[in-house]
Amino acid sequence: MDAVELHNRTVGNFAQLVSELGPGQWSGRTPCADWDVRTLVNHVVGEERWTVPLMAGRTIAEVGTSLDGDLLGDDPIGAATAAASAAQAAAGEPIATVHLSYGDEDASEYLRQLSADHLVHGWDLAAAIGADPRMEPELVSEVAGWFAQREDTYRSFGMIGDRLGGFADPADALLGAFGRDPAWKP
Repeated sequence: MDAVELHNRTVGNFAQLVSELGPGQWSGRTPCADWDVRTLVNHVVGEERWTVPLMAGRTIAEVGTSLDGDLLGDDPIGAATAAASAAQAAAGEPIATVHLSYGDEDASEYLRQLSADHLVHGWDLAAAIGADPRMEPELVSEVAGWFAQREDTYRSFGMIGDRLGGFADPADALLGAFGRDPAWKP
């Protein structure tokens, strides 16, 4: 599967989960210990909002602080839906290199990074609100194959928790690789 399709499917699945949120669920706990549901969704919306200028060739410095803080406002579902649509459109832009905080990166690699984050945070959100996590086997396989070569780097930079093992199910094994307990409940 190419990086654009992977990205757009994981972004779409996350947006669908956000659309299922009820008014009383935004302050609920998530598997991300320091984040409630609103903070988790704001984080992912922030990534989606960053996708647009980065896939247009802009730098972190050029974007500045314009995407800091609360990106959800008074209509968090509307904000998330709009950000997802814009990110999906931007993913198809013909650009070879994006300018990230750690340096220049291949656009395909950047989209795979975003895909992994959307898939795992989609599970976080689904677990928090008791929804279907949309861990489609094809998406899990794509992200797991990509992540296997990067797991040690992610862990060494403190971007993920300790690996949890012993899971036969591929989706559970991927979550464990990201430091998630597939049995987590709020």
